[in-house]
Amino acid sequence: MKYSIDTYRLYSSEKIFSFCIRVRVTMKDEVDIDVLRKSVNTAMQRYQYFAKEVALGEDGGYDLIPNKRDVVVLETPEKLPDLCSEEVNRHLLYLDCKGRNIFFNISHSMCGGKGMMPWIQTTLYQYVADKYSIIPDAPGIRKPDSELLPGETDEPTIDMLLDEKPIYTYKSKNPVVMLLDYLNGMFNPFMRDPIYYQFTFEQSDIMAFAKHNDSSVAAFFLMTLAMALNKVLPDKYKIIGGETAHFPGADIGLPSSYHDLLSHVHIDYDRKYFDYDIDKLGTYTRSQIILQTDPTVSNYQLRKHFDFLEEIDKISGQKNKIAAYAQKDPSKGKEAQHGTFISNYTGWADFGEVADYIESYFAMVDGHLLLEALSMSDKIFLSFMQLIRDTKYVNAFCEVMDDLGISYKMEGPFPNIRPKHRLPRQ
Repeated sequence: MKYSIDTYRLYSSEKIFSFCIRVRVTMKDEVDIDVLRKSVNTAMQRYQYFAKEVALGEDGGYDLIPNKRDVVVLETPEKLPDLCSEEVNRHLLYLDCKGRNIFFNISHSMCGGKGMMPWIQTTLYQYVADKYSIIPDAPGIRKPDSELLPGETDEPTIDMLLDEKPIYTYKSKNPVVMLLDYLNGMFNPFMRDPIYYQFTFEQSDIMAFAKHNDSSVAAFFLMTLAMALNKVLPDKYKIIGGETAHFPGADIGLPSSYHDLLSHVHIDYDRKYFDYDIDKLGTYTRSQIILQTDPTVSNYQLRKHFDFLEEIDKISGQKNKIAAYAQKDPSKGKEAQHGTFISNYTGWADFGEVADYIESYFAMVDGHLLLEALSMSDKIFLSFMQLIRDTKYVNAFCEVMDDLGISYKMEGPFPNIRPKHRLPRQ
């Protein structure tokens, strides 16, 4: 299969080209930009699969080709330069920094949160080593001179997937979609104001809650945001839907692949469910996650997606590919599955002694009522993202945490401004 999952987003409309992942790492000391430039490019020696630029292929599609130029590190400007532009040496990634903050910017067409995290860890390891002239004890971090892991760069293909009947098929209960909020946030210049709040939790508090309520970290944030929306949504909306991403790489023999290989879990909460005891709500949420992350279910989802990508790959011409993608896009149409909100948990990352130099780190993407949770050391860091500046949602989320006795630190709102793409034209 010539066309791989990591490039599929580049076939879709221009709106998707603005999809960049931006991770904000706050160090405990002021950032030395000169040291950071050296460290970034030392770390990139290991991650040459990210050293790419975009070129037009003979068939009109976009190809990723090697880029030997340095990765750019700049002081955070008033306006962020585009990915793929000359300002960033045509790379699909770059860094900017200001004060104690380091921002990692990377195109989502390259990878997802799981794929980018090892690169961030290696870069921060090298930065700490260079700045403080030490060798941090961090066995969980891949070093710049370490070998690639087995399958780290392998591309998932359709022949790797299970071809079995799924043990469970999600049937949507048609949850409420915040369409007016979303449309205002995307297209109304008077309402659009992408922001994010930073929440810091003690990991021990979340884990203790999960243990006593048959839950998990991922389930905790799904159910608590659903509980928050139950407080503020009108009664006429009967179903609140949560969605979360799942990485099934281990199920097809690619546990270390950097590629954005994802299936999705949908959980529909009938409003009467919020009358349940909290442990019953936790059991329901966790059981749905277990069912929908079963290999037969996730592989079934991926097989349908790969079939779609192969259809697009057979089409010649950039305009024809974009038109076909727009017409057959599985995220649109009558069979498309949508939730009221999205909540993702990338998981705990082992930073070792490098964590001693980091105060916090948060991931930002683009979405309305979208949570991204990351965990390091003894903390969980949560980005609470909205496309419009309306405090009722975040206030309700805080009320739920207060009701449950979960302590937190909230900061923001901060502007959720991320780079766009500048791509070659046919």
